[in-house]
Amino acid sequence: MYSAVNTGRAITTCSVQGIMGCVCIDELYIKGVTGFNLEWYTMKITVVGAGYVGITNAVLFSLKHEVCVLDIIPEKVSQINNRVSPIIDAELEEYLLSKDLALTATTNEETAYNSSSFIVVATPTNYDPIKNYFDTSSIESVVDCISERNPNAVIVIRSTVPVGYTQKLIKAHQGLNILFSPEFLREGHALYDNLFPSRIIVGAPMDNERAVASARLFTSLLTESALADGIPTLIMNPSEAEAVKLFSNTYLALRVAYFNELDSYAEVRGLNSRHIIEGVGYDPRIGDYYNNPSFGYGGYCLPKDTKQLLANYQNVPNSIISAIVEANRTRKDFISERILEKKPGIVGVYRLTMKAESDNYRQSSVQGVMKRIKAKGVEVVVYEPLLNDDYFFGSRVIRDLPEFKLISDVIITNRFHEDLADVMDKTYTRDLFCKD
Repeated sequence: MYSAVNTGRAITTCSVQGIMGCVCIDELYIKGVTGFNLEWYTMKITVVGAGYVGITNAVLFSLKHEVCVLDIIPEKVSQINNRVSPIIDAELEEYLLSKDLALTATTNEETAYNSSSFIVVATPTNYDPIKNYFDTSSIESVVDCISERNPNAVIVIRSTVPVGYTQKLIKAHQGLNILFSPEFLREGHALYDNLFPSRIIVGAPMDNERAVASARLFTSLLTESALADGIPTLIMNPSEAEAVKLFSNTYLALRVAYFNELDSYAEVRGLNSRHIIEGVGYDPRIGDYYNNPSFGYGGYCLPKDTKQLLANYQNVPNSIISAIVEANRTRKDFISERILEKKPGIVGVYRLTMKAESDNYRQSSVQGVMKRIKAKGVEVVVYEPLLNDDYFFGSRVIRDLPEFKLISDVIITNRFHEDLADVMDKTYTRDLFCKD
């Protein structure tokens, strides 16, 4: 499919086993990096982990290459093989049903790793508050297995990790070709953000020709099936790429915290928060986006990434980064106090998810509010269609919506839904713009 372009310069051979067998790629100009149109043979790519990052990467790559998804959950594997999306994502569901994808899924490591040119690691890295560090054990386990089964593959870590982690991993596994490439995906729009990426960043040791050439090739894998043109592409050292991810998410958390504190001020002073936010947002330097108040920033990325970045600031002077983490606690305290002021007997939580059209409620901010309310002895009940259990951390799960509305003295929701239109008099939300 792709052919090399003769640049007119002397070619220094840099053979990378595992990419098309043995290929000279250090002088190849990769589409998306230099604008030259190159083609290569269809290759096998393995994606480890079928979460938001893994499954959407797998679908993107499978438009032009043979892709195998490795996951430890049999139900997810079965869903993917039957072209059913394991997450709520409109574009992903459409592509699985309508596109001719060279995509399979398995729980078998040997099947997944054998003969793969690229292995993309997208396993969870939850933040461990005791260690003050991401739990990267899932990555280490995968890399150890790859080193035994397919050491010639290019390993690309797309899980979020601490600054400096990839460099340590490279040092511990000398001989393996390990890259880091941060993802910038939104829940509910993960495949869209792969098709129209804001930027592509790959971290590789810049003094390693083999790694840099592999990084260029990986950028091309990300751009060749994308629908956007002129995607900004950067190749940098792994630690710099890791920092881009953490600083990007921490800035988003900063913005959430800022507008939440604006909203807290307006609510206490009896001012119209929406009017103030709209007036502020008309300044083009600030913009009318990512400004809708909430119960706090939450979800899978922002809470853990801000804490990890703060941990990385050890022995580095800072005021803003630590304040962002503290501001989120303050906001949840404030929201809880406003609800308790209403002296409810039962507080009903409408949906645990952070965003509309999302099935993810991990680390959602409303859970922090729930804990604070329950700590004051107030009963909390939950309406969440995604839950199968009768209790959620000790709170009753009410599956009948009319019953939920009837028994709740105050209903709280991070994002408003028309389901609550008839009980607005007892619904508390800070969703001013009805958008995420």
